[in-house]
Amino acid sequence: MGLMDELGKFLKSRRARLHPADCGLGCYGERRRVPGLRREELAQLAGVSVSYYARLEQGLGQNVSDAVLDSLARALRLDEAEHTHLVALARPRRSAAGRAPRVARQLPAGLRRLMTMMGDVPVMVLSPTADVIAWNPLAHAVFGRHHEVLPNMTRLIFLDPQTRALFTNWEVKARSVVAHLRMVAARFPADGGVRALVGELLASSAEFAALWEDHSVANCDSFTNVLHHPQVGELTLFQEVLRTEEPELMLVAFTVEPNSPSETALRLLGTLAAEHADRRVTVS
Repeated sequence: MGLMDELGKFLKSRRARLHPADCGLGCYGERRRVPGLRREELAQLAGVSVSYYARLEQGLGQNVSDAVLDSLARALRLDEAEHTHLVALARPRRSAAGRAPRVARQLPAGLRRLMTMMGDVPVMVLSPTADVIAWNPLAHAVFGRHHEVLPNMTRLIFLDPQTRALFTNWEVKARSVVAHLRMVAARFPADGGVRALVGELLASSAEFAALWEDHSVANCDSFTNVLHHPQVGELTLFQEVLRTEEPELMLVAFTVEPNSPSETALRLLGTLAAEHADRRVTVS
């Protein structure tokens, strides 16, 4: 599936969620055959011709200008992540889409030192497609006790029953990781690893396929993970992401509310983990 085809599907999905009344357009009580805005209504709001907009949805548009993309983003009420995704689909050269993400074969020394210093915090390093490049013992104790080989976190969310049972808010988490993967797929459409992961999940999980069809996108840098851990019980972890550019990696740290039951549970889990593992960072 080409980027222009994906652009058309994304535009249709965002158009379908809007109602004329929300955009100051009158309905006059007529029956509507399509959900959301019609093509001509969106073209009017964006200040482009109906024929030009129709070509975009049909995957036939080329060299879409910044002005048109900005107008479409405003008319569709896109947030920042959705606007970035729109540009990645419509302007692949500008957004650097198509190149494969350069992921380090070894954990950079600076990230290794940082992870070692964060021994009391669950922390992992992920590739753009959520392959675990490294995690510390506490992150392993939280998310991967039953995995000796470093996994792909998106694959675990959908295909691993123990990981699914870990997340009390699994539905919210699942939607979040799919929204992130869609942005990655748009930025790196020629990368075989991205295509293989999406294909595997589409074939193996009906829930993933349904969420993928929704075309939602998000950076997911901040997220609240609500867990029921089999060893320590309820655990709420606040996720924050630090990104590096060369190589492109994500340092993901998980914190707790000070003086909370989650802090007590995490401290207990750290004690239990220390009894069965050393304090070194595990890397691929």
